[in-house]
Amino acid sequence: MSFSAFLGTHVSLFLIIIINGIGECTLLHYADSRSNPLSLEKNIGRLPKDFQCHHMLKHLHNGARITVQMPPNIEGHWVSTSCEVRPGPEFITRLYKFYNNHTFKAYQFYYKDNHCTTPTYTLVIRGKLRLRQASWIIRGGTEADYQLHRIQIICHSELVAKEMSQRLNRSCRGVVGGGVSWEPNVSFDLWNEDMGCDCSRALNFAMHELQLMRVEKQYLHHNLDHLVEELFLGDIHTEPAQRMYYRPSSYQAALQNAKNHDHTCIACRIIYRSDEHHPPILPPKADLTIGLHGQWVSQRCEVRPEVLFLTRHFVFHDKNNTWEGNYYHYSDPICKHPTFTIYAKGRYSRGVHSNKVMGGTEFVFKVNHMRVTPMDVATASLLNVFNGNECGQEGSWQVGVEQDVTHTNGCVALGIRLPHTEYELFRMEKDARGRYLLYNGQRPSDGSSPDRPEKRATSFQTPLCQCSSTSQGSERGSHEIDRALRINSGSDTNCHIHWGTLSVLTMVYLLLFLS
Repeated sequence: MSFSAFLGTHVSLFLIIIINGIGECTLLHYADSRSNPLSLEKNIGRLPKDFQCHHMLKHLHNGARITVQMPPNIEGHWVSTSCEVRPGPEFITRLYKFYNNHTFKAYQFYYKDNHCTTPTYTLVIRGKLRLRQASWIIRGGTEADYQLHRIQIICHSELVAKEMSQRLNRSCRGVVGGGVSWEPNVSFDLWNEDMGCDCSRALNFAMHELQLMRVEKQYLHHNLDHLVEELFLGDIHTEPAQRMYYRPSSYQAALQNAKNHDHTCIACRIIYRSDEHHPPILPPKADLTIGLHGQWVSQRCEVRPEVLFLTRHFVFHDKNNTWEGNYYHYSDPICKHPTFTIYAKGRYSRGVHSNKVMGGTEFVFKVNHMRVTPMDVATASLLNVFNGNECGQEGSWQVGVEQDVTHTNGCVALGIRLPHTEYELFRMEKDARGRYLLYNGQRPSDGSSPDRPEKRATSFQTPLCQCSSTSQGSERGSHEIDRALRINSGSDTNCHIHWGTLSVLTMVYLLLFLS
């Protein structure tokens, strides 16, 4: 199911082609689809009436009226919208305050449970932040440098205070003198500019998420009185011990501006009123039983590590435990310029409750069939570079023409071998509007695949939203979307083959020659 990132993270060579956006005229202020008369939004609007999910993808490719600030204005207070799950797992909510003198104060509230109802401890991080330039790796992102001034910890129970003081004394002696346990609700320094050591390392703590950021604005339901601002910060390495060495190449769950947030966000209001001595306690709710059936689509243009932008559409057939996945890949962060699409299908196991991640359910997914469609000349040219019949018929790739690559056991150019097995993690939630959300496991940050049980994720990707409780008509709908994508990409194919793409293709040829 996370097959999209599986194919994206396995081939750094193929991903070079995505960087062709560097050579394009970059529009830093993204407007709606009216700038392109043959936009995907208008083409999807012509889909058959019985296609049940097209209206959600139509809104998504409408740009959702999103505006991106470059450089971003991050001054203000930003809050989590729900209980977040970080690799480990760690359950956390965040309250970050950025001031006009470039200083910041960040609260990270940690919890015992996956609904953030039982706080364990809070970290208070103070420092200074300087925005740099637009990221040349992640289009639409901005790079930044930060400097920490002080890190404090406050434990919220006697048991946690005792365990934490013992843990830190083993790895950072001298933090607590004489082996005396900490007291709850009292602040202790983990690091400051006068200390000789950084005791936050014992918690695998890092604030490298501040090295990459992006601010999006949109008016919900086209209401000019309902502005929502979101702050995307860099992703967290899936191996906790690697966090302090990792530079973000994607984003984690967005924070919302406390002044301009979704009015249905109860967690936003609770977190905004909190501090280190009064951690937010979110409303308790029951875990939903995972029901893999019906159709699910992306809610936004998603970003994957190593410069991959995509939207997803999944279909689950619970009667025979089979699944289908449509992955629409793009070269830009608002998913307007398609590069290639993937259609995959296979089987999945029955779910088993996770003993490691509270609220999670474990599955095993198998991929045994795949079709690929290049959507621009650069991608088709790259696929035609590879010799041998290891990705469809050699030298036969054309823009907008789908090929079945099952008989070649996948596609070497995309780093995909069939059949393929992945060990997955899922959870399900219901949002404030009553919609079902489906989360699947975060991909390993090292670019590998969760092809063994011990590599199963402990955190989650951006959720999909259920758009239909039935799986009928799924392939028909996917073919219609592919047709709309072909029309859209065909309208400006020549515009994408410029010096940026040509230089990238030259790099690809050189790499192939040198290898």
